[in-house]
Amino acid sequence: MVWQQVYNPFGNMVVSTALAAIPVVVMLVCLGLLHVKAHYAAGLGLLSAVLIAVFAFGMPADMAGKAAFLGGITGLLPIGWIVLNIIFLQQLTQQNGSFQILQDSIAGITEDRRLQLLLIAFAFGAFFEGAAGFGTPVAVTAAILIGLGFSPLAASGLSLIANTAPVAFGALGTPVITLAKVHGYDLMAVTAMIGRQLPFFSLLVPFWLIWAFAGRKGMMQVWPAILVTGLSFAIPQFLVSNYIGPELVDIIAAIVSMVCLVLFLRVWKPKTVWTSVSLKGHEKDGGEAGPVVAPRKHSSADIVRAWTPWLILTVFVFVWGLPSVKTWLNGIFAPNFPIDGLHNMIEKVAPVVPKPTKEGAVYQLLLLSATGTGILVSAIVGGLVMKYNPIQLIAAYGRTLWLVKFSLLTIMLMLALGTLTRYSGLDTTLGLAFANTGMFYPFFGTLMGWLGVALTGSDTASNVLFGGMQRVAADQLGLSPNLMGAANSSGGVMGKMIDAQSIVVASTATRWFNHEGEILRYVFFHSIALACLVGFYVTLQAYVWPFTLMVVK
Repeated sequence: MVWQQVYNPFGNMVVSTALAAIPVVVMLVCLGLLHVKAHYAAGLGLLSAVLIAVFAFGMPADMAGKAAFLGGITGLLPIGWIVLNIIFLQQLTQQNGSFQILQDSIAGITEDRRLQLLLIAFAFGAFFEGAAGFGTPVAVTAAILIGLGFSPLAASGLSLIANTAPVAFGALGTPVITLAKVHGYDLMAVTAMIGRQLPFFSLLVPFWLIWAFAGRKGMMQVWPAILVTGLSFAIPQFLVSNYIGPELVDIIAAIVSMVCLVLFLRVWKPKTVWTSVSLKGHEKDGGEAGPVVAPRKHSSADIVRAWTPWLILTVFVFVWGLPSVKTWLNGIFAPNFPIDGLHNMIEKVAPVVPKPTKEGAVYQLLLLSATGTGILVSAIVGGLVMKYNPIQLIAAYGRTLWLVKFSLLTIMLMLALGTLTRYSGLDTTLGLAFANTGMFYPFFGTLMGWLGVALTGSDTASNVLFGGMQRVAADQLGLSPNLMGAANSSGGVMGKMIDAQSIVVASTATRWFNHEGEILRYVFFHSIALACLVGFYVTLQAYVWPFTLMVVK
């Protein structure tokens, strides 16, 4: 029997919204305030979501269990699969000493920690966001930063802050392509609109990143390099999104930014070299940070060998992300598993959709085309290049699996929570609360996108979740649907740093296990502050000349 979602079961939106928020509040309070271990916090959040979905919103109990199961296996593949395999590669490079040579080579470009952050966390991370997304950039950059000697909180938190501006065009444009496909937006129009919102924040985020690390004075000492990094990313981001399309926005912008920064550092040096590895004001953040020592000199051949596994990773991740490659791999093996008793058994109803719409529930086992598989293959190839034999690779993989076991469990539980809130309609109830804000909707509609990513961990999922609602609300209020569809994606990128799975990825990459609450507490202010700035900017685009001239109708 088909079950229709109920968004206001008590006839009072305040009460219904408060109940819908309980699972998220439980998880965040346990994680951020009560210092509960992440897998316990996620488990308690999931349990409260089941109870509220069943007893308050009337969802059949068997459907609730199946929705949680679907989320759990989705958390294992593709998200957990990425984490496991990137840590495997990191382990291999650390064990044979090549990671130390890589660190020294980066320090050879600049010993200044602020400039290393710009190069690795922002520009290099943006490339991986554009090529793969889904947690890959945080896993890679946090692992490199911890290897460079950054404290665990600095490596984790700053990687999360940096991985914001590129997210809307991540994984070869997947979030915006999905938004257009699922909800009927014109792809080029909404891509261009996002490209008229995010470049401002692509310029702002590098300044914000260095301010968060080194304080205002430390930021001002390297402002020319920050300006070069931000401008050389923002300008290509605007041009490619407005005149080419969404697929290569991040990749082109990231390459241009990295090249411009490296070339600039050949002719410009800061007067003071910043060697601190901890956040300003958090000098005891995260235990023992790596030692700060002068980089050793290495031969060109050693440096090439040290970078080779990461270059192999870059190539494989890029190739694995190409639509033609994904299609080919899925043609070999990509079975679908409809979840019996859940697939097409739940209907979304008005005001979210014009007419009752069934929710599909199909798990696609995209094992071959998953980004994590590309990372695994690159790690194996890189391991063989590093002279590991097959037995050593298998043993190292087993150790890695044991190392990240609780992280994988946490990701599964958190995705189970996010998926259950989607199928039960709890997240839609929260979204409707934002939608009832009248003339302030451009601001709060942007925060709806932020909420969607914070809940689901994905800008793509947030666009699927709220993209249709944004369009309906925009039409009712006389706003441009493209403006609000883009705002959902642009606002969503700032939720990426507080979504639970990203925080677990960061803590795992830095091996700072059971400190997810400390990471959350650190990044939360940055996330909400930046999201509000995006909301304010979208409001200007909606109502204030000359910002209204940028709106794509």
